[in-house]
Amino acid sequence: MGPRGGRRNEAYQGGVYSSGLSEFVLGKAIKKYNLPRDEIVVMTKLHGVVSRKISDFFYGVNVDDLGYVNQHGLSRKHIFASVKKSLDRLGLEYVDVLQCHRFDEDTPIEETMQALHDVVKAGLVRYIGMSSCYAWQFHIVQNYAITHNLTPFISMQNHYNLLYREEEREMIPTLKHFGVGSIPWSPLARGNLTRPLGEQTKRAGTDGWSQGYQGAGVKDTINRVEELAKKKNVSMAQLSLAWLLQKDVISAPVVGTTSIEKLKDLVGALDVKLTEEDLKYLEEPYQPVPIFGH
Repeated sequence: MGPRGGRRNEAYQGGVYSSGLSEFVLGKAIKKYNLPRDEIVVMTKLHGVVSRKISDFFYGVNVDDLGYVNQHGLSRKHIFASVKKSLDRLGLEYVDVLQCHRFDEDTPIEETMQALHDVVKAGLVRYIGMSSCYAWQFHIVQNYAITHNLTPFISMQNHYNLLYREEEREMIPTLKHFGVGSIPWSPLARGNLTRPLGEQTKRAGTDGWSQGYQGAGVKDTINRVEELAKKKNVSMAQLSLAWLLQKDVISAPVVGTTSIEKLKDLVGALDVKLTEEDLKYLEEPYQPVPIFGH
């Protein structure tokens, strides 16, 4: 399942986010604190446009019309250009994991997989990963790589948490079959699993995606997380992450935090143990919901 252990640092740069600024920040931190390169795992992504202005965010528009021809997707040209620019921003000679932010329906699979293999062979990337796609899409690209002796994917960054478990139908079994690790995004459902129902936060009022968790079993699940967290004397965030970490396909959740104190709280999830009865109690209210996040 690729690199494990040690300290993990991720440059979460999915193209559409922050115009690569996160890579600059991480690169400066690595240099400033003289972090041992052998002890950290640096991950970045490609697919979407890295806008020329940080304030620009493109969604639902034809970016070619805005002057970004060949600067998105998983073509050979964009893969090599994107990797070079990421390394320049990071100030590094290589990244440990290069993830494809989305499946590219416009580029031939053979072109994408050969190019990904070539950036690995060139020493610019150590491993490759996939993100936010359907299981059938992942299946065909992974099979192509294996069949043609190319570099296979070692990770899947997918949407998975107690309030969104649709990945358990097809994606999780597929990952287990290939021995690929999951590094789920939004493991705390954009904050919904960190606080009791009715408790308001700034993010809850400004993040439209946080309102996307409206399934029939959502309220019951959140109430059970709160109840069980109190019984175990842990935070709701710790309990929710502990549930995720007990899934054997999970390598590491992608968490976000606004303070050192909250980060320490999240790390505390590693010490929370859940019984089979606990897991069943937390999972029981779940009801199917529409696909969210691809």
